[in-house]
Amino acid sequence: MTPAAIAADLCAKAGLPDAARLTVTGHEPALPSSFRVDAAAASSIGAAGLAAEAIWRHRTGHAQQVAIDIRHAAAEFRSERYIRVGDKPPKDPWDPIAGAYPTADGWVRLHTNFPHHRDAILKLLACDNTREAVAAALRRRKAEAFETAAWQAGACVSAYRSLAEWDAHPHARALAGLPPLRLERLRAAPPHPFAPNPDRPLAGVKVLDLTRVIAGPVAGRTLAAHGADVLYVASPNVPNLPDLVADTGRGKRACAIDLETAEGRDTLRGLVEHCDIFLQSYRPGALARHGFGPAQVAAMRPGIVVGTLSAYGETGPWAGKRGFDSLVQTATGFNHAEAQAAGQSAPKPLPCQALDHASGYLLALGTMAARLRQAREGGSWKVSVALATTGHWLRALGRIDGLATPDPDISDLLEPSRFGDTATTAIRHAAALSDTPAHWARGASILGADPAAW
Repeated sequence: MTPAAIAADLCAKAGLPDAARLTVTGHEPALPSSFRVDAAAASSIGAAGLAAEAIWRHRTGHAQQVAIDIRHAAAEFRSERYIRVGDKPPKDPWDPIAGAYPTADGWVRLHTNFPHHRDAILKLLACDNTREAVAAALRRRKAEAFETAAWQAGACVSAYRSLAEWDAHPHARALAGLPPLRLERLRAAPPHPFAPNPDRPLAGVKVLDLTRVIAGPVAGRTLAAHGADVLYVASPNVPNLPDLVADTGRGKRACAIDLETAEGRDTLRGLVEHCDIFLQSYRPGALARHGFGPAQVAAMRPGIVVGTLSAYGETGPWAGKRGFDSLVQTATGFNHAEAQAAGQSAPKPLPCQALDHASGYLLALGTMAARLRQAREGGSWKVSVALATTGHWLRALGRIDGLATPDPDISDLLEPSRFGDTATTAIRHAAALSDTPAHWARGASILGADPAAW
């Protein structure tokens, strides 16, 4: 399938069979991979653009053209690499002991970028905080047994599997056949029409963004690119990576709310009661513990759209398991398949956090489609996306001979922005709408810099 045809299929899966046609320029491959990462980028970003166009057409009666360039879309799948804060490149996001290690019977990948995850692994291994000590300890462990022990200890580890080994896994079988995004009606509610006379597709749409790291924040950033009022809600109890915030926070205001306190829960409840879309990427059940699960939010704000993103989905033996893009790539066979294609034995990651970025755009597509459906027929809606099912979708796009592709020149794709009071340079949005060009009306805010209010 061509990227345009893939985008049309995504729109149909989201309930937008009448989406406009996407015009695609450029060609694959643009990034070095044996998977169709570039097609995934162009189609997922393009499909989100088509959803914005469908809302514009519904609100104004006027159609517009949507176009995307493959090189630009592929580069946006690496947006966090291109952010420059005060002319400085982003810091290496990886903790010194993060990465892939050989074990007694295979390989594992550790994700230790956050101190509590790193400390849990060091405690489990009973070793010093050095790569040498961790490597020595892991050579005495078996990969899948350590993966399970780490999960039980609250750490983030994946065993290295081939595609065939993943397909035979009970969780892969539980996810088999699931689409890359799912829309479901949570409860009845009257339609909430869009405000009249918009100047942008999502003008007047209020979005609460309770997400972290890359995938969820990309969804909120995409909604902001089409004019939504996005309020990012950070927890003062959870660490964040500033360079990622500088990139994915563009177009958003950013407040801090402590849901461990009654005051914080009251504040968030007041915001929910006046918002249209609620995005969250905490593990399934985590926000429900504080009273903000999908059904609870729909009871507070009938007619709301709740977008949920997780690593492994909400069904199967790994439902609720912690995970990040690099870990899901390792667990589900991508790193093994790329290594085989490159003729090497050590795990080889995809050339970008493709599962994160694709999932973010799929979540944006789904929440826009659900908001349009709400305006037409009512109801409160839930949109579900998981990195693992996004991986199944990416695999289904097929393989190419693209590993020798050089990294693209992206110098013509950059634009100025801000992170708080600091000037930044970042990649602009790849979906080109002819009448309402996507853009961010503001730079990224420092977390907690804005009031928790609409």
